[in-house]
Amino acid sequence: MKIIKSERLKKGDFIAVVSPSWGGPSIFPHIYELGIEILKNLELKIKEYPSARKNADFLYNNPKFRAKDINDAFADPEVKAIFTTIGGDDSIRILSFLDLNIIKKNPKIILGFSDTAVLNTYLNQLGLVTFNGPSIMAGFSQWDSLGKSFQKHIKTFLFENHENYKYKPFEAYCNGYPDWSDKSNAGKTEEMIDNSGWNWIQGDHNTHGCLFGGCIEVLEIMKNTKFWPNNNFWNNKILFLETSEDKPTPNQVKYMLKNYGMQGIFDQISGLIIGRAKDYTDNEKIELDENIIKIISTEFKNNKLPIVTNMDFGHTNPQWILPLGIKAEINCKERSFKLLESPFL
Repeated sequence: MKIIKSERLKKGDFIAVVSPSWGGPSIFPHIYELGIEILKNLELKIKEYPSARKNADFLYNNPKFRAKDINDAFADPEVKAIFTTIGGDDSIRILSFLDLNIIKKNPKIILGFSDTAVLNTYLNQLGLVTFNGPSIMAGFSQWDSLGKSFQKHIKTFLFENHENYKYKPFEAYCNGYPDWSDKSNAGKTEEMIDNSGWNWIQGDHNTHGCLFGGCIEVLEIMKNTKFWPNNNFWNNKILFLETSEDKPTPNQVKYMLKNYGMQGIFDQISGLIIGRAKDYTDNEKIELDENIIKIISTEFKNNKLPIVTNMDFGHTNPQWILPLGIKAEINCKERSFKLLESPFL
């Protein structure tokens, strides 16, 4: 499959803003507007599409309306990137209405996480490099609170030329945000916690592969649909998975992973990385790691697959941008993780 890359961002570029799932901006406009101001401060121009601020109930009842914004944003020659306002749980219903010819002929950055994993993983199967990372309301809106390391990561990743980007743990993280219904909480995060670093739970060699993945619960929605990858797609992928604010238990994650094992995916991928689990206690994080090893190493007899957990992506903040479809390396000896090519033209 040919990989389709887009151009990196430049100051003055237009960003299309869309709500492909939940209409969060209609409920918490103060959170959304702060995120928009941050993007403007990065010297990006904003083009809000009709779904961006549309009523949440209307968006839920009109998946074709949401899909039209995606199609139109890809077709718009002025737009250089598409940023999602927030996640949700309903992007799956827009996939049938996407114009795949328009999308493939007009590659551009599409950025988001959580339910945006539906779009990111489906479009990546078509060859498009897509980006798992902060949304406008959950990430960009908290720009000032998340600190200089996060800000540097976003600026470097989106605006600068880098062939071998090396990921590093952030110094601290938070599990979420104080009550958004209180307008005084706009831009704030919950208490920052010292980052204990990544857990290297299996593997002793270097491995390469193309990144692919997203929110594990969202991917469950895609299983056994025509939008789920075929068997051959998984070869030599570095699969990344993370858990949402719904906080599936370590046992629930175990059951989800059994399904991947039964599909033969653990025998095809070259590595597995897991995002830091939101709201997990230290004991729950230990139980999660134990369950991952039990499923992959014991039940499915793959004790060589490199596995790293508690990494800096997903529903905790700050989080990285991970480009789906781009070659990456897990180096178990040096305990490093990096890209092996630029995600942009």
